[in-house]
Amino acid sequence: MLPFTCILFMCILASVSRATFNLSLPHQHPHPESVVLDVQWSLNASLSRRQTLSENTKDQCRTGNPIDDCWRCDPNWFNNRQRLADCSIGFARGTLGGKGGRIYTVTDSSDHDTVNPKPGTLRHAVIQDEPLWIVFSTNMVIKLKHELIFNSFKTIDGRGVNVHITGNGCLTLQYVSHIIIHNIHVHHCKPSGNTDIASSPTHVGRRGRSDGDGISIFGSQKIWVDHCSLSYCTDGLVDAVMGSTGITISNSYFAHHDEVMLLGHDDRYLPDSGMQVTIAFNVFGVGLVQRMPRCRRGYIHVVNNDFTSWQMYAIGGSGNPTINSQGNRYSAPGDPSAKEVGTGEQMGT
Repeated sequence: MLPFTCILFMCILASVSRATFNLSLPHQHPHPESVVLDVQWSLNASLSRRQTLSENTKDQCRTGNPIDDCWRCDPNWFNNRQRLADCSIGFARGTLGGKGGRIYTVTDSSDHDTVNPKPGTLRHAVIQDEPLWIVFSTNMVIKLKHELIFNSFKTIDGRGVNVHITGNGCLTLQYVSHIIIHNIHVHHCKPSGNTDIASSPTHVGRRGRSDGDGISIFGSQKIWVDHCSLSYCTDGLVDAVMGSTGITISNSYFAHHDEVMLLGHDDRYLPDSGMQVTIAFNVFGVGLVQRMPRCRRGYIHVVNNDFTSWQMYAIGGSGNPTINSQGNRYSAPGDPSAKEVGTGEQMGT
């Protein structure tokens, strides 16, 4: 008997099928099935609008993707960036990010000082004690000196430019809430630490060694990652652990990595039983091995993703999670051993 629950579809198929305030807010866990139905309704509504517009006006703006259709068809989206905060779906619905706050433009790609970051840098922006909608003045590559530690109520909005974040530590969301990360490339992240790093304008803490995750979500809630590209990191591309919940990972591209996504700290860590995560409209691309995602406890809705390849397994779980795998496409590799549905013991830790 499998150590997790799979609803609607098997989690791994052998053939192709279609289908701040430095603020910590109490999280009210929604009923998971109501969130699943809400995602289905949003998708069906977007598809219906697309069909109607295509037939009547030949307007091809509508894609059928409820997130994109929420903001892309506005020709003035550039002047109404914060509209994006109304477009999340799944368990991160209602994530504010920096909505209502001022626009902060990153003009300096450097990252020289982790204790007193220079104004105009991304590090200076993400530690502020106010809601901020962070944009970029131009294309840039930001090579981090150490972990980039976020304060709550922040949006990183990379639309209109080409922004790469790489280097040491990468993005750390620890005990924060209401974070939106949109249209950013995160790659080649390496472990770092044993240094002092500011997490707010008034607090500097000593950090131990990080794992080298692309995006590390630790004890946080209301987190939405959308339209990002992640690859070539030392540990996970996205890891959510230690009671994190209210998370949606959507419209993103994952490639060239071993342990792609871990949801849940440990089979024995009971607070992760309340974890709720939506994985929607992503492409799991070339050069991936396993954990798309690897689920421990919690309720994970994996919907309308494209799994193009894997070497060990696509979706797996242990610690009795509920995995609702719905409407995904799996293109199994040629290796027969990668076409099996395995248990948590077979998948390891």
